[in-house]
Amino acid sequence: MTNTSAQRRIRRLAERQTHDRDTLFELLDTELVGHLAASVDGRPVVVPMGFARDGDHVLVHGSTGGGFALRAAAEGATVAFAVTALDGLVFARSLFDSSMNYRSAVVYGVFEPVEGERADAALLALSEKLMPGRSAEVRAMTRKEVAATRVLRLPLDDVVMKVRAAGPSEAADDGEDHTTWAGVVPLRRAWGAPVPSGLTPPGTLTPKSVAALATPNPANRRLDCWKGGA
Repeated sequence: MTNTSAQRRIRRLAERQTHDRDTLFELLDTELVGHLAASVDGRPVVVPMGFARDGDHVLVHGSTGGGFALRAAAEGATVAFAVTALDGLVFARSLFDSSMNYRSAVVYGVFEPVEGERADAALLALSEKLMPGRSAEVRAMTRKEVAATRVLRLPLDDVVMKVRAAGPSEAADDGEDHTTWAGVVPLRRAWGAPVPSGLTPPGTLTPKSVAALATPNPANRRLDCWKGGA
């Protein structure tokens, strides 16, 4: 992870910045939505979108006739792509000292177009990230559909990442009630029971890809990594 620019160094609570590649990859492989930010005609534009990590790149896709931010990215604009995971709420004995546990990464750079057979592979990678196993249950994309889809990748060369995974902290005694509860409430993400569309014939079995998401699995949710203590 390249992160030598002075403007990329976190100044406030700098100890929360991490350069660990595995921590970055875990965030990108777990979260489903990122936010693409670009300047379009001098105006800031931010767009949420699904994404996937492919090695040392972030993949995104959209319609070739899509919105301003994706078009600007495809035309070589310098962009920022942010991904954040909220892992828990931190309850201190004052509102001022209360916080959140989180992992957040911002990738800076220029997207590269992905075309031809590489685009097919990238679209499959996106599908497997968002709906694992679904590609084996449905028809393949047509050439017309692929041609109507813009696929871009952003290198993970310029990244800043910040992590908080701790209990509450307090400054010197400034009047808190020390009998008040303090601690962390972890946030877990879990999929609900599948709801079939009216297009699904009665009696159709739930496919493996859908059933796998609906089955409780530690891989399908994040538990706050703070385990307690001072």
